[in-house]
Amino acid sequence: MVFVASCLFGMEKFVADDIDALGYKRLETIDGRVVFEAPPEAVARCNVFFRYAERLFVQVGQFDAYDFDMLFEGVKAIPWQDYVGKDDAFPVKGHAIKSKLFSIPDCQKIVKKAIVEKLKKSYSLSVFPETGNKVQIEFFILKDKASIMIDTSGIGLHKRGYRTEANDAPLRETLAAALVKLSRPRENVLTVDPLCGSGTIAIETALLVTDTAPGINRSFLGEGLSFFNRSVWIDAKEEAKAKIKPWEGGIYGMDVDPNCIEISRQNAKRAGVADLVDFSVADVRKFKSPIDGARGTIVCNPPYGERMSDRKEAELLYKEMGKAFSNSVPNWQIYVLTCNEMFEKCFGRRADKVRKLYNGMIPCLYYQFFKNKK
Repeated sequence: MVFVASCLFGMEKFVADDIDALGYKRLETIDGRVVFEAPPEAVARCNVFFRYAERLFVQVGQFDAYDFDMLFEGVKAIPWQDYVGKDDAFPVKGHAIKSKLFSIPDCQKIVKKAIVEKLKKSYSLSVFPETGNKVQIEFFILKDKASIMIDTSGIGLHKRGYRTEANDAPLRETLAAALVKLSRPRENVLTVDPLCGSGTIAIETALLVTDTAPGINRSFLGEGLSFFNRSVWIDAKEEAKAKIKPWEGGIYGMDVDPNCIEISRQNAKRAGVADLVDFSVADVRKFKSPIDGARGTIVCNPPYGERMSDRKEAELLYKEMGKAFSNSVPNWQIYVLTCNEMFEKCFGRRADKVRKLYNGMIPCLYYQFFKNKK
């Protein structure tokens, strides 16, 4: 089968690594999508194990679509009776980029009509009740080539199930996992988020270092799809449980807001990592290592000055962070995600490496400091 994993821009390499780790063959990578080939049981393994992807689709057809007739005939040629039962609901949504067909509502109508026409012959029905399981159809038209897919994730994969409460501008879990991955956590080096908010970075650190599959405690839309064997979902979660390993390193989350700390602790408990993460109330402007003399890495996502506080307040915070880190932990590695282009100037140091990532639709830069050059 052909699968498509969608992701935030800049995350394609991380998703590709997940696909490789599961032993599947990558076919194509474009902005925000990785296409790969895998056996049917991959639907469960990928949904459960994917740490960086946003959603997993089964691709059921691909063809050129320069006009609505080509779109209609291409969709109609797909054996929909293999995927949609006579009582199933089959809503349609999608996207079109750099294509002659650009009206999304019109494309939705054409795709829906083509599916109905195909199913009429299969089930000898003229009207479909759509009261059964949901089969979410999605089209993606890029440069006049249409990919027709079925969503197997349902709720986005970044929603692991542990974060029922968050602060005003939460960091997406998939992006937090990538930030942690790039920081290379080790057992003999503390990982600290001094602006932890709802605890996402610290929790994703614990999930990553213990090899805990992000989807181990949630359900997926694909579990109700009749063309997959239900047992693959049980098998995938059993495999995930067997892979969890212990971790002896220190993981810390701090925030000046006691309410954030309480939310973080509850989120960590739901994620099953409460024993691995230490949350405490602390002011980043007075930052100190949780353990005197320890080696450590700071990974954080401070306010940008656009969504949570105004720009001047954010830039003042960056300046105070720079002084605090330089004075208290001059030899620690530091990783900071922000969209504020004045960050380095305010922080007082030039990053050793900068990587472009997206927090939702917000283009950000991930500043990475390996050595204190002051």
